[in-house]
Amino acid sequence: MATLVPLSAIDPAMVEELLDASFGEDRRARTAYRIREGTQWLDGLSFAVLDDEDYLAGTIQLWPVALIDPEGRKHPLIMVGPVAVIPARQSEGFGTALMGASLGALEANAGDRPALPQVMIGDPEYYGRWDFTAAHTGGWHCPGPYDPARLLVRSANPAILPAEGMLEAWQPATQNAGDTGQGND
Repeated sequence: MATLVPLSAIDPAMVEELLDASFGEDRRARTAYRIREGTQWLDGLSFAVLDDEDYLAGTIQLWPVALIDPEGRKHPLIMVGPVAVIPARQSEGFGTALMGASLGALEANAGDRPALPQVMIGDPEYYGRWDFTAAHTGGWHCPGPYDPARLLVRSANPAILPAEGMLEAWQPATQNAGDTGQGND
């Protein structure tokens, strides 16, 4: 039976090894890394999954990012990813469990407000089951090459999203465990 634990409970070197095995050692050159550059993953929303023998099987990280609209206004978002499962254990449900844990924690953290919209660069067929879509990101840009069909967003109310903008890292005023930058009032 798999066990979900906070990502902060896992040795960072083990996380890096898993990410290298999942995405290759050149993964840091990817556009998603450029978007997240200079920020830290959100502790209360990022998880690891251990298999039935307590080996690290996968991780998920959520990050504070913003969409900068043409007028220079920052619209906070949560970037989902990387979602990584060691290659030998893919298709066993670990990715699904990680997505459920992170999105569930995000919704719980939001309380009675809608959660911040989430963005990711990923497979639309796989992530569509969680309502991620490229339907609202056609005018969005990233700091590097990307496939527009893979720039996905999930939002309870897509009408609040700017039609155009550039994604970049965002540093909330306080970044406590589980803080999604929505404030506490």
